[in-house]
Amino acid sequence: MLELGKKGSHGTERGTVPVLSDGAVVATLRAANWKEAATADVAGRQWEFRRNGSRELTGRWALDPADAVRVRAHQESFWRNTWTVELEGTPVGVAAASWWKPARRYCTGDRLLAESGSTGGWAQRPTLTTQPGLRLDHAVFLLWFEFVLRRRAAAAAAA
Repeated sequence: MLELGKKGSHGTERGTVPVLSDGAVVATLRAANWKEAATADVAGRQWEFRRNGSRELTGRWALDPADAVRVRAHQESFWRNTWTVELEGTPVGVAAASWWKPARRYCTGDRLLAESGSTGGWAQRPTLTTQPGLRLDHAVFLLWFEFVLRRRAAAAAAA
């Protein structure tokens, strides 16, 4: 299971969020405060995640051209909050895991890739339970995607 740690914890720099697997840092994420963008370091490779327009979140290697897209999440319906994800050409379906909880399931065909959740306590952080075969960099993108959706929901609830 992957989870976002607290900023600056587990030996990371101030403002950097560790991505933890069984308590060990496997990647880091530096999210922008005022816009939906982040830089991730996954196994020594730099990724740049950002919002592209109003209905799309994309990711690319930092060395790729600015218009390149390796991973993408596209909002199909604003009213139903339905999304589709593409991980380097592989389409991934996104479905609510439960009517009562904000958890989502990520499937390709009949195969479950991952399921989101959250840590307990007051400051709940997103978690992602992955199945074997899902690459770590794709899992980090899905975890950031969950982070963005939860931040949007919190902003809407506060308004």
